[in-house]
Amino acid sequence: MKHSKLAAVAAAGVAIGLALAGCSSGSSSTGSSSSDQKVTLTFWNGFTGGDRPGYQQIVADWNKSHPNIQVDMTVESWDTIEAKLPAAWLTGSGPDIAAPSSDPNAVGDYVKTNSVLPITDTGTGSTQIDTKAFAPGLTQEFTYNGKLYGVPANYATLSLYYNKKAFTAAGLQPPKTVADFQADAKKLTGGTTQYGLVLADNQTIQMWPILQWLEGGDIVDSKGCSVVQTPAGQNSLSSWAKLVTDDKISPVGLTGAQADSLFGAGKAAMEMNGPWAGATYKADGIDYGVVPIPTGVDGKSATLGSTAPLAISAKTKYPKQAQEFLAYWTSKSTQEQFSLTTGFPPVRSDLTSDPKLTADPTISVFQSQVSDARQYLPQVKNATKVDSDAYTTLIGQITRGTPVSQATKQAQQTINSLTGCSS
Repeated sequence: MKHSKLAAVAAAGVAIGLALAGCSSGSSSTGSSSSDQKVTLTFWNGFTGGDRPGYQQIVADWNKSHPNIQVDMTVESWDTIEAKLPAAWLTGSGPDIAAPSSDPNAVGDYVKTNSVLPITDTGTGSTQIDTKAFAPGLTQEFTYNGKLYGVPANYATLSLYYNKKAFTAAGLQPPKTVADFQADAKKLTGGTTQYGLVLADNQTIQMWPILQWLEGGDIVDSKGCSVVQTPAGQNSLSSWAKLVTDDKISPVGLTGAQADSLFGAGKAAMEMNGPWAGATYKADGIDYGVVPIPTGVDGKSATLGSTAPLAISAKTKYPKQAQEFLAYWTSKSTQEQFSLTTGFPPVRSDLTSDPKLTADPTISVFQSQVSDARQYLPQVKNATKVDSDAYTTLIGQITRGTPVSQATKQAQQTINSLTGCSS
């Protein structure tokens, strides 16, 4: 599992001495170099996983085709980036460009401290960022007070991985509806595999929101007010909680890494995961298939869309060049190549029928769900703490036997206090 647990951006008071050396940012936020002046843009990110080669290829291709604008990329863990970057950007000693976190909501924290540059060079030109081509919701995800402060570094949907051996032994086909999904998870528990469906609930991309959406529930409404305590919210949690507590379809308290390990060891029949997981499962020797998330009670599809942001320092010396690099990163040709390299769907919606991508059976599955994907707590106030203090706690309680009515009442109070909902 791509471990993108929502993490609060570290306080800007982190010691400035932690900032990485050799950065090219400066005190001017309006200056730019002439086209014949060679500049170096520094770039920090936490892409340390199996998709790392795709990002390295983008930078290598850019440097080859832009001899006067070179990009120097530093890759460290997300924890390290989140610890160093706030103070570095606040003081102007940080990188020109960064993926500040695996959590897209982190951009809002940097907006509050005036640490990120509003992106203005948008349009359809070759050096402009074509925001209208982004997958649904991605432009809005990084827009605050009417200004764009980031672009998607990647985009992924979660799909359903299934163990072919386990399904064949049970005489089953991959589920197409939520009713089949639940029934299969129960039938496959204790058979060829120990668990029917592994459900991580911490240190991971959240899977439980998908289960709620399939059952007609949600976490918050458009005003940021809790809806987990409503009849629809409780119903969307109850059936799955019962499958865990009574039918033991999944261990409780799993991290993303632990859930991955169970599936990779052949001890789980199904897992919801992103395109980054395939290479690991293949290396584990698992004969797996990938299908879209089953349709919900309303007959419609729903899955979770995951993205990480790319943003520019408000104090970069080279705002024009930095925006040009982001335009290149999100361009059609770059996104097509990135998708073929990593298995991720592109961040653009105008590559849906790209023959190179549709010909790949795995990419096509993830890409087919882009239009049905939803973000997790998009721009919800204090989303990081809503996740950690309310939602993760809620799932932990109901999978350990706490009545859903009791757990959701507590979660409602915590969510509303964090989002400021007064209704």
